[in-house]
Amino acid sequence: MSKATIYNVAIKAGVSLATVSRTLNNPEKVKPETRDRVLQVIKELGYKPNAYAKGLASRKSTSVAIIVPDMSRSSVAEMVNGIAVEAKKYDYSLILYVLKDKYADETEMMQEVVASQADGILYMNDEINEEQYKTLNMIQDEYGVPVVLANTVYPYDSSLTTVSIDYYQAAYEVTKQLIDEGRKNIFMLTTARKYMVNDLKEAGYQKAIEEAGLEMNIFRTSGDITVNTIHFNELLKENGHLIDGVVAVRDSIAVSFINQAIEKGRKIPEDISVFGFQNTKYASLSRPKLSCVDIPIIDIGVKAMYLLKKEIDGLHIEEKFNELPHNIILRQTTK
Repeated sequence: MSKATIYNVAIKAGVSLATVSRTLNNPEKVKPETRDRVLQVIKELGYKPNAYAKGLASRKSTSVAIIVPDMSRSSVAEMVNGIAVEAKKYDYSLILYVLKDKYADETEMMQEVVASQADGILYMNDEINEEQYKTLNMIQDEYGVPVVLANTVYPYDSSLTTVSIDYYQAAYEVTKQLIDEGRKNIFMLTTARKYMVNDLKEAGYQKAIEEAGLEMNIFRTSGDITVNTIHFNELLKENGHLIDGVVAVRDSIAVSFINQAIEKGRKIPEDISVFGFQNTKYASLSRPKLSCVDIPIIDIGVKAMYLLKKEIDGLHIEEKFNELPHNIILRQTTK
């Protein structure tokens, strides 16, 4: 199988990526001599076009593709609002792709994204792994579609522009705060599914716990309240008398735990201090109100769109990793 790419064809033929795509998809729009040259190079290299090559014939569409895992999370909706505010400044329209809705896998989605002729991609799926990161790099390098990671971190490589907070440090800080309160049995409530940002939160939690000489307790559950309610009931039955501190990777998970703990007769924060992550609407609606890490979700969306526009315009990005400051909001679930 040939490893030649559309980029290789364009370089050898001395034409743009769009011209190669136009030759394949709309050959009547290409000058005969140029078309013949491109076709000859395709034959020589054994290039096999795939779905990613579609949609490159006319690059400018003044639209941006936003890729999200699902729209049920409050933080995702907030960030899209931030993106929309910034995109309006440039008269860009937004195309929303929700992986959870209709796609069998992310490869199918990415093929459709590139074929859509979007000028750039804002990638918000925090389940990112090595294969997905390589795909995003390939789309940017070979097909000329800029990609910016928004509130999604891939810490093993810095080739894609990223906007996020320091999740490792944030988790370390709130865990340390619970330790300073005198809490000895602090549980990290995280997801069974692997999310890169949650891995960073777990690492920050682990550092603080190890520094204090305490025992790590990482409890994996689901972000789905119908599932984690059952899990927290079991956890509290077995360890409820021991738990005196909690760091949850999402506000919704923290609130779900608090509800179950109160039902079991535990007092918040007298018996258990609880921190959430994100400072979404759930933090203020919770009773007692939730202490949490405040992630500047809207600002991340604005910054990500701003940097993507620079990438689209071919402008230099000085810092590939753009770290926004986070805050710790103390409310009623901590002392």
